[in-house]
Amino acid sequence: MNAVLKIFLSMSVSGSLLILALLFIKRLWKDKISRQWQYYIWLPVLLRLLLPFSPQISLLGKTYLAADQAVFQSALLPQQDKPGTLSDIPASEINPSDESISIQTEHPAAVYSLPDIGTLLLRHIWLVWLTAALGLLIRKITAWQSFMRYVHAGTVPVCDIEMLDRLSSAAKQAGIRRPAELGVNPMLSSPMLTGFFHPCIVLTDINIPEKDFVHTVLHELIHLRRLDLFYKWLVQAAVCLHWFNPLVHLMSREISRDCEFSCDEAVLTKIGPANAPSYGKTLLDAMAAAGRYQQNSQAVTLNKNKRLLKERLGAIMNYKRKTKAVRFLTGVLTLCMISGACFAGVYPVAAASRTAARSETDGKNKMPAQPETDAGSSDYASLVKQYYKAGSIPLFQTAFSRLDEKSQNKWMNQIYKDDRIMFWSAAAGQLEKDGTLIQRYAKKAYADENISYFSVLTMHMSKGTLKKWLDKAAEDENYVFQSVLFHALDEDDEWDEQEEKKQKELAQTAAYQAAGVTASGSDYYYKGELCYVFADKVRTDQSSCTLTVNPAGTVSVRIIRDKNNKITGAVRMTEAEVTKLLGSMDGLDAKSHSKTIPVHLKTAKAGETVCLGEYKLSLGDKIRYDILVKAGNGIHVYFAKDGQKNPIFWSVHNLRQQGEPLKCTADFTVSPPAEPGTYRLFLKASDGTLKNVTGSISIKPASAD
Repeated sequence: MNAVLKIFLSMSVSGSLLILALLFIKRLWKDKISRQWQYYIWLPVLLRLLLPFSPQISLLGKTYLAADQAVFQSALLPQQDKPGTLSDIPASEINPSDESISIQTEHPAAVYSLPDIGTLLLRHIWLVWLTAALGLLIRKITAWQSFMRYVHAGTVPVCDIEMLDRLSSAAKQAGIRRPAELGVNPMLSSPMLTGFFHPCIVLTDINIPEKDFVHTVLHELIHLRRLDLFYKWLVQAAVCLHWFNPLVHLMSREISRDCEFSCDEAVLTKIGPANAPSYGKTLLDAMAAAGRYQQNSQAVTLNKNKRLLKERLGAIMNYKRKTKAVRFLTGVLTLCMISGACFAGVYPVAAASRTAARSETDGKNKMPAQPETDAGSSDYASLVKQYYKAGSIPLFQTAFSRLDEKSQNKWMNQIYKDDRIMFWSAAAGQLEKDGTLIQRYAKKAYADENISYFSVLTMHMSKGTLKKWLDKAAEDENYVFQSVLFHALDEDDEWDEQEEKKQKELAQTAAYQAAGVTASGSDYYYKGELCYVFADKVRTDQSSCTLTVNPAGTVSVRIIRDKNNKITGAVRMTEAEVTKLLGSMDGLDAKSHSKTIPVHLKTAKAGETVCLGEYKLSLGDKIRYDILVKAGNGIHVYFAKDGQKNPIFWSVHNLRQQGEPLKCTADFTVSPPAEPGTYRLFLKASDGTLKNVTGSISIKPASAD
C-alpha cells in the first residue's frame, strides 16, 4: 500500500479517536461549557487530520513499530521448502522406480505467478483515494463559485449614509477597524457574509428595524472578525482528504452548528444578556423573511434551518456568563485535547520513507538463501554483520536503518575503511538529512579528498549546507570539490562559466610566463626584476588596458599582442615611452587612462595593514575602490601621505552586515585640503582575519576628463 495513503489512514484513525472523545465531552457538559470553546476546540482535531507530523513517541507510532518489526522479522526467516517436495527427502532414499514418489517437472516460468486482482487493487488503492479527494474538492469549489456568482449577480450595494453609519458603529463594537461593504439581495434565504479578502454583508431586505439591523450586521461582523470563512474551508479540506471517514463528515456538521452557537454567544457578550429576547426575535424575523435560494454549505449566515433555529433560541434565552470554575474546566479540557492530539500521533513519516525505499528494492536483489536468524531477536547488529559479509545490499540497508546512531557510526567507519561504495550509498540513504553522521563523514571525505564518497553524501544535504561546503571549497581553491557541489546544486552552467574564466586566466598567466613576465599579487616581474610600469593593452570590441605602477620597480615593460590579441612577447619601455604613457597617453581612449591596481590577497591577519604601493596623485584625479572580501568582518582602505598613516585620506571603513557580503565600493576626487604629491595605499584587516580579498583600485588622472 502506498506510504502516503498509510500516513493519511493513520491521521484519520487518530483524528477519529479525538472526534469520539470530543463528542463524548460535549454530550456530558454541553450546556455547561462555553459555546465558543466548543467551536474552537475542533482546531486540534483538524490539525491532527491535516498535518502528518507528530512526536517520535506516540500511540500509532508505537503500533507501527511493533507491526513493522513483526513483518521485518518474518521477512528475514529462511524460506523453507514446501512439505512433500523432493527436497524434503534425502537423495540416498530416493528410488526412481517407487511409484509413491511423483516427480513433477514444471516450466521455469511457472515459478513466477502474476499478482492477483486483490493485490493489484491493494497496491493502487491510493489512486482511488486521491481521485475521490480531488473530485470532491473540485465539486465543492465549483459549487461555491456558482453560488457566489448568483449572490453577486443579484446583490445591490447599499448607499444609504445612515445605514452605513450604523454599520460603522457596529464594526467598532465588534472590534473591527475596517468595516465590510453592505449590499442587499432579496433572493437569499438569510443575511450572510461573503468574500475572503473583500468582505461584504448581504441583507435580504433593506427595510428592517434598526435594532434588527444592528443585531444582524453584528452577527456577520463577528463571523468576519473570527475568520469563519477560512475556518469552514479548512474543515472542507479535511472532509475531502478523509472522505471515506463518516466521523469526519459528522465533525463537519458539528462545527457548522457550533459556529452559529458560538457566534450567538459572542453577540450576546457584546450587547448584554438583557437584549437576548430582542436578538432571538431578529432570528425569527430573518427566518420568516427567507428568500427562495438555498444557501451554500460553506457560507456563514444568520440562520440555517428551523430545527437549528429552535436550539439556538433556547441557547440564547438560557445564556449566562460562565463562572471561573467552568473556565478552569475548559482550560483543563483544552490541554487534554492538545495532549491527546500529540499522543495519538500518526504513521511515522521517516518510517514511511524507509518502507518506500525497501519496496523499491524488493524483487531487484534477492539472495538465494538467507542467513538463519532468530525471529524473536532484536539484535539487528548481528543481522547487519551477516548481510554485510553476504553482500546483500537491500537486506543490509533494511537492518542498518534499525541501528542506533552509535552503531551506524561504527558501520559507516567500517564501510569507509573497506572502500565499499555501494554499501556506503545504501547506508547514507538511511541517515537523517544534514544529520550528525552526514556532516562528520563529509568532513572526513573532504579532508581525505575522497571525491566519490563525498559525492554520495551531497545527495543527503540541504541546499543551505551544500552552499556552505561550496564556500569552503572556493576558499580552499579546491576546484574538484567545487565541481561536485555545483552539480549537486544543479548549477552546472555557473560552474562551466567559472571554469572557462579560470582557464582564460591560466592561459594568460602561461602566456605572460612565456614572455618572461610573472605576477605576485599586484606586482609584476620581468625576468626577475620588479616592474615600475606594467602595461598590457587588449583590443577586442572595445579598448581596455591593464596598467600598474609600482615606484619601487626598476624596469618598465609592455606586452606585445598581435591582431588576434595573442601575446607574442614583452619589451622594455624607454623613459620617453613611459613619460608618454603616464602623461598624455596618446593613442589610448579615455577609459584606458585609468591606473588599475589589482587587489589579490589570500589572507590578511587580524589588525594587519598591507601596503598596496605608492602613487602620485594630482588635484582632480578620481579614485575608485571596488573590493570584495570572501571571509572576514571588517576592512579599512585608505591613502596616507609621505608614508605616514596619519593623517589619512579617502578612507573607507566597512563592517560586514548580517546576510550581506563584505564590500568596499566608493568613489573620490582628489581636492583640497588634500595636496598633490606621493601617497601610499593601505588595506587593513580591522575586525578579524580577512580571506580571499579580490578586486581593484583605479586612479583616473584629471587630464583624462
